Amino acid sequence: MDHIVLNVENDKKMLEFYSKVLMLETERTEAYFQGQVPFPSVRLNPDTIIDLFPKKMWQTIGDDKRGRKHLNHFCLSLTKEAWKRLFDRLKDNNIDIDEGPVPRWGAHGSGTSIYFRDPEDNLIEARYYEGHNSAEKCLLGT
Repeated sequence: MDHIVLNVENDKKMLEFYSKVLMLETERTEAYFQGQVPFPSVRLNPDTIIDLFPKKMWQTIGDDKRGRKHLNHFCLSLTKEAWKRLFDRLKDNNIDIDEGPVPRWGAHGSGTSIYFRDPEDNLIEARYYEGHNSAEKCLLGT
């Protein structure tokens, strides 16, 4: 996957959540706040970013089919150790766990997942696969 786009209402709060709680590196943040680029991003891994579209971008699209309600959730695949560190950070930041830990099916079979929400109510799943190292390149918690 190359990128995910989230429509956001509070860019500062979302950047803080994704950089401080999920520990993702921000990209183009300074240029965004200086008005040089239309949106900031956070890096999930070397190949994938999450773009944070501010309201001025998505509010004017005019196509109701591209609105805020069409993303069910996205899933972050982590090593077991990084997943445990994330779980602790969520607790430390008083972020509710909607569900889990629970076993769920995914790209690499059955894994252990938790579900939680970012500050604008986007549902995020974080999982690890026992004995699977595909998430080693993920920046979350490393």
